Amino acid sequence: MRFEHLHPRYLNAVLLAAAACVMPTHAQGWKPDKPVRLIVAYVPDGAADVVSRFMAERLSSVFGQQFVVDNRPGATGTIALDTLAKSAPDGYTLANVGDSATILPFIYRKLTWDPRTSFAPISLMTTQPLVLAVHVSVPATTAKEFIALARAKPGFFVFGSSGTGNSQHLAGELIKKVAGINMTHVPYKGGGQAIIDLVGGQIPVAVLGSSPVIPYHRAGKVRILAVTARRRSSALPDVPTLAETGLPGIDVSQWLSLAAPAKTPKEIVTRLNAEVAKILAAPSTREKLEAIGFEATPSSPQELAAMYRAGMERWGPLVKALKLELD
Repeated sequence: MRFEHLHPRYLNAVLLAAAACVMPTHAQGWKPDKPVRLIVAYVPDGAADVVSRFMAERLSSVFGQQFVVDNRPGATGTIALDTLAKSAPDGYTLANVGDSATILPFIYRKLTWDPRTSFAPISLMTTQPLVLAVHVSVPATTAKEFIALARAKPGFFVFGSSGTGNSQHLAGELIKKVAGINMTHVPYKGGGQAIIDLVGGQIPVAVLGSSPVIPYHRAGKVRILAVTARRRSSALPDVPTLAETGLPGIDVSQWLSLAAPAKTPKEIVTRLNAEVAKILAAPSTREKLEAIGFEATPSSPQELAAMYRAGMERWGPLVKALKLELD
């Protein structure tokens, strides 16, 4: 099944239904007897970190054992994912694997891991749109106004993202291409630092996950001009999509999943999948996540594996066309 072609409303329903069907009773026996490390590829306060800490708190409560977030920023997430791939497959090392994992193998030539073979997929956790946001000093209140301004000043603007070669970076490149504007990309080690610099005016523009930007938008410290998904976000109902602003063909959402090292025993994967599905199905969880821009979207391990494969099929040609390649 090609998930990226499903309307998010139906994707959510399919994944919730599927998650409820993968909970065999024998899996209920596994329980960690020491703290579990949850690796996050970015610095604190970005979207991946927010979701990871939320899930770590809930899983700690479920299992009566600490799930400890371990931030491992650097090289757009490759360091963290390399650590996951090389960890013992015993259930005590997990990682938040995002959509960037399906992009990075095309950019970094010397990677030692592949999301299709190096990880044991557990469950998709959340999806969210990306946003095109500007500092309040930028004299544009709509995406159309900003594009006109950028066209009038070729090369004047820079845009920040949480790193090179992730969906935020590529969404920014797509915006440049479709809008016919020239901006220089400024990669950060995580969305948290990019947001700080956007709010402080060190960068005028950013393409980031919606959730950590929304509070600053509501406080009037930045302006979110558009979302990158095909439909508006329930957390930002008054913000148009890029397609609505006259930039067709851009449909990018950011997703976050939970994975373990390859060869992790099936009973551990299945137990964790079941508990993640329960956590994400709780109305209180869904309301909390939606309030900050996320949609709870659990899946089966098999469906997540299919998403890893589909993501690589989608992004590979674009990375090649943009000639993005790093050592």
